Amino acid sequence: MIIGVPREVKDHETRVGLVPHGVTALVEAGHEVVVQTRAGAGSTISDEEYAEAGARIVPTAADVWGAADIVVKVKEPQPSEYGYFRRGLGLFTYLHLAPLPELTAKLMETGVTAIAYETIREKDGSLPLLTPMSEVAGRMSVQIGAQYLEAPNGGRGVLLGGIPGVSAATVVILGGGVVGHNAAKIALGLGANVILIDRNLNRLRELDDIYNGHVITLASNPWTIRESLRQADLVVGAVLIPGAAAPRLVRRDMISQMRRGAVVVDVAIDQGGCFETSKATTHTDPIYFVDNVLHYCVSNMPAAVPHTSTYGLTNATFPYLMQLVTQGVEQAIQDSPAIAEGVNTYKGACVYPAVAESQGIGWTELRKLL
Repeated sequence: MIIGVPREVKDHETRVGLVPHGVTALVEAGHEVVVQTRAGAGSTISDEEYAEAGARIVPTAADVWGAADIVVKVKEPQPSEYGYFRRGLGLFTYLHLAPLPELTAKLMETGVTAIAYETIREKDGSLPLLTPMSEVAGRMSVQIGAQYLEAPNGGRGVLLGGIPGVSAATVVILGGGVVGHNAAKIALGLGANVILIDRNLNRLRELDDIYNGHVITLASNPWTIRESLRQADLVVGAVLIPGAAAPRLVRRDMISQMRRGAVVVDVAIDQGGCFETSKATTHTDPIYFVDNVLHYCVSNMPAAVPHTSTYGLTNATFPYLMQLVTQGVEQAIQDSPAIAEGVNTYKGACVYPAVAESQGIGWTELRKLL
């Protein structure tokens, strides 16, 4: 099988879908790997390293997409890449299709078998390919929030950890999953006052035990969210419904009651965002203000630390990629319930119900098409 690794084209997306040791493993297993020149440059991986590992380096994205049986990426294809889609092509990447009806329609129209990292789910309910980037994004959310709380960057001029005699900042985290847990860990380590809100009481009990009561845990409801936001300096949106649009937990009127110069970081923006006021931004133009509240809604946050992110991501994705290419995409889907959960479009149909529901389109059960 031929595996294609194109250079990412999303704004400031500097991660790459495969690293040299993965290339070597694939080549030794009898496969061919085609890598676009400078695909790994942003992650400090040179063409020479890929070539030494056994990859064939090609100059253009068209060379990669045209040769490949399966394309391995990091972020969802951009409009400039839609023309490369074709029937029978496998695509293995983050897709986050729920808020992207145009991309969904193109994948269906062209018959691409699109397997999303974020919806691969193991028997225990875990999301192994979402976890490493959620860890990165959760930790980054507090670093970024602390930066934008500084007055020269538009924030209210609050030091996250405070100093003796001056109160620390209050950080409110919406969601106690992987993102929320990692955000809480960093915020607490920097000395902030941390409030974590989740609807799962058992998860709140777990977090209370983990942090030994140093994080305030609250059950989620509109009143609790509104009152917590009123005292917040930084709010991290960390909610997730796998494959589906994020619930809009924070309404515009709640934002209007926040402190002037407070910061919100919406990590859920890949799935549409959990603030009513959220709109996707880029690393080039990352922030905007609504009612004097600074919004940071960059949809590929981990790309700011590409070396860490690329190796963290590919550590998780590679075993699934090897299964896909060794068995063939269709056989791997049939043999692995986890990979089957990752399939979002197949043979011209949407096969992931949460995506279909978010977009108001029909869907087909995957097993009926296999």
